[in-house]
Amino acid sequence: MPDTAATAPRAGPGAFADVLRLPGVGAITAIAMAARIPATAVGVTLTLHTVTTLGHGFGAAGLVAAAVPTGMAIGAPLLGTMVDRHGLRPVLALTMTAGLLFWSVAPLLGYAGLLGAAFVAGILTLPVFSLVRQVIAAAVPAGRRRPAFALDSMTVEISYMTGPAVGSLLTVWLGSATTMRVIGAGLVLAGIALWRLDPPVRADGDGAARTGPRPPLRSWLTRPLVGALLAVTAAVIAIMGTEFAFIAALTSSGQAWAIALVNAVWCLASLLGGFLYGSARRGLPLPLLLAALGLATLPAALAWSWWSLLFLLLPAGLATASTLAAGSAAIGDLAPDRVRGLVTGLQGSATTLGIAIATPLAGVLVDTASPGVAMLACGSVAVVAAGVAAPLLRVRT
Repeated sequence: MPDTAATAPRAGPGAFADVLRLPGVGAITAIAMAARIPATAVGVTLTLHTVTTLGHGFGAAGLVAAAVPTGMAIGAPLLGTMVDRHGLRPVLALTMTAGLLFWSVAPLLGYAGLLGAAFVAGILTLPVFSLVRQVIAAAVPAGRRRPAFALDSMTVEISYMTGPAVGSLLTVWLGSATTMRVIGAGLVLAGIALWRLDPPVRADGDGAARTGPRPPLRSWLTRPLVGALLAVTAAVIAIMGTEFAFIAALTSSGQAWAIALVNAVWCLASLLGGFLYGSARRGLPLPLLLAALGLATLPAALAWSWWSLLFLLLPAGLATASTLAAGSAAIGDLAPDRVRGLVTGLQGSATTLGIAIATPLAGVLVDTASPGVAMLACGSVAVVAAGVAAPLLRVRT
């Protein structure tokens, strides 16, 4: 079999096959998909536990569900720095211990205790999304990262299609306390799998910390990197704000039964877009993809029924995974090897910041205007951010 790392990159499905043949990439992709399923089930499970078991309203439940990603936004860069300095396994030991403790005692806590513990647990949660991107950037040569990150974005879509559904169904069937412990067990098993695999987190393949000074901040926190992080945040605002708005639209019109169907078709369109992006001979620039995502979101504001919403969201779905993959590829190329964990942690924070902005922004606009206005606003954020990010990304320092 030829050495796929040494031959010219292929287009089409062969691009993904070549990437998966690289040492460790297939294993980390499989582990990532398995680990992200319990990770994406956290929000809905904590929400249902707060409402159905603790007897609080959805406002209180939203605070608990937001506590974990808020903690993760703080913890991801810190844990990424630990990976840079000490390697992967010490961070796995810390996060597995913290996760096992939280998910064991969380079902026993009252509301105030759960809120505080969820925030602390978020800080110490295994940053599986950031970690996988770091491993991909270290294991995959720069010329092959586009299909690698496209594949990663496609697995994220599959996880988001699966995790929340599994979390809600298990909560209904087994109760929230059991489901929370199942999530904890899943995250610990993912940590054990990563421990055994011990993938390289730097391009030299050395998992231990390097000696010598770290590069100064201004040498790597460049304008292109800021532009790429801004693009990621704006893309997440468009995606998550649109999701919130169409859920509100279908619920208020008595068509809540169609939420799962619309979401599934939207995710399938995103999978197709990610496949086309990763298999193309040449990738499109990140600002162009971000602008396309924002513009493609705008027509959904005109939807008048569940089936019109489904069709009007298809163009936005096609641009979703490809935009996120382009953001990951740009950040992976711009991150110096010595601080790759910190930079991918910042990408995780940028993603979480987008979620933190999108939900309240869409919520306020839904309440004061309409779901359509919320979609217009969130899509417009992506278009404006594309215009800001484009000149930043043109500067290579």
